[in-house]
Amino acid sequence: MTNNFIKACRREPVDKTPVWYMRQAGRYMAEYRSIREKYTLLEICRQPELATEVTLQPVNRLNVDAAILFSDLLLPFEPMGIPFSFIKGEGPSIEQPIRSLKDVNRLQVFEPREALGHVLETIDLVQKELNGRVPLIGFAGAPFTLASYAIEGGPSRNYGKTKALMYSEPKTWHKLCEIFSRTISDYLLAQIHSGVQAVQLFDSWVGSLSTTDYQEFALPHTKLIFDSLKNTGVPLIHFGTGTATLLKSMTEAGGDVIGVDWRTPLDSAWQQIGYDKAIQGNLDPTLLLGPIELMLTRAKKILNQTGGRPGHIFNLGHGILPETSVEHVQALTDFIHAQ
Repeated sequence: MTNNFIKACRREPVDKTPVWYMRQAGRYMAEYRSIREKYTLLEICRQPELATEVTLQPVNRLNVDAAILFSDLLLPFEPMGIPFSFIKGEGPSIEQPIRSLKDVNRLQVFEPREALGHVLETIDLVQKELNGRVPLIGFAGAPFTLASYAIEGGPSRNYGKTKALMYSEPKTWHKLCEIFSRTISDYLLAQIHSGVQAVQLFDSWVGSLSTTDYQEFALPHTKLIFDSLKNTGVPLIHFGTGTATLLKSMTEAGGDVIGVDWRTPLDSAWQQIGYDKAIQGNLDPTLLLGPIELMLTRAKKILNQTGGRPGHIFNLGHGILPETSVEHVQALTDFIHAQ
């Protein structure tokens, strides 16, 4: 399959800019909310029929150029021996956070085709339903972000516990991240073998690091994942937020497409990344909460910043916010396609 999304990932000319959205399946859609009234997020993830239905909702409603697998970054935690749950309004909560070498040593290596077989079954079901309409993107969390969740025990503002372990016990930190990098490499390979046509590595929290710390504590482990996937033939997307100072280092870590948040103008971001890479982004998600005219003006500015260069995938700088109007998302999608 070679649609505009795959072509743009490969920096090939397209007849219209491809668009998809992070969190394009979610609470802003009534169809999703009606399912969430009956099931928890983890229940949806663990039931392939439900996960398939949710994955397809934005494709059917919005005419986006790619589907992204409905799943959760933390699914590998359970089979690794890091049980967690979701607390309403607060996000994930880790029952036994990782705080020492002893905690790292108790982690289990698992076979994703068995322990996360329901994710791979979802991929198979989605592909049957899509029947070639659009490509399917698989994803996983990067080692720094997963390690931060595991150490903090949940969301954090300053990642104090994470950085304290990183600085004071670097051997423990690197061992933990090596386990994550091997686990995620295997998991993404399993997704690719099950039929996804692109994968995105989310390093959602990596913007909390300085360039020096990124290169020492994150880059080697992220690079291991991209190196293990580069011969698969599928486009690899590398995304983080708050990464204005890290774009060159992230590019060094790997990925065919570098995702950019809204804090950096697309043209200067692409210059830093290098024109031998494709770029994804980068509208501020909160613009979808304001007037449609302003949202479209800013979207047009982003398109102008590409300079007509092939290799741009339109996306937001992060996920769609739950309070977003689906009509605004539809208007934005139609506008991008019409340019």
